[in-house]
Amino acid sequence: MPGKVKYHELSEHEKKTYLGDFYSMVSLLKTRDEVKNFFKDLLTLSEAVMISRRIQVAKLFLEGYNYEQIHRKLKIGLATISQVEKWLNNGFGGYKKTIKNYNKKYPAKDEFKRYGHTPFSKEWTRKKYPLHYLLTNLISKK
Repeated sequence: MPGKVKYHELSEHEKKTYLGDFYSMVSLLKTRDEVKNFFKDLLTLSEAVMISRRIQVAKLFLEGYNYEQIHRKLKIGLATISQVEKWLNNGFGGYKKTIKNYNKKYPAKDEFKRYGHTPFSKEWTRKKYPLHYLLTNLISKK
């Protein structure tokens, strides 16, 4: 019974066929649910998380973080960070374009903008937890 086939043991034709089919299948996915279900069936949870962490590394690089900051924040190896930076700067532009589109479609949600006050200030706390300040709020309205 043959063992596991390694990438370098595949012919160029096989590599192109497998990758071509994969890219074509992914391009057919239209909704977030279709994408989610496809990758849930395709990848183990661990594989999906590892790919997601690479995307987070790319996002942080594009936000201006450096190696050490990313390493501390995500607790991810420097080799992985280096590889993502290499793909980000010398790849085909997939990371940059996708992250740019993602940021347009899903702008960062700043919880504090909702309240219109400095985080953890007296005013912010009163609006965030009105029942804790019920008496104070009632008195201040009069």
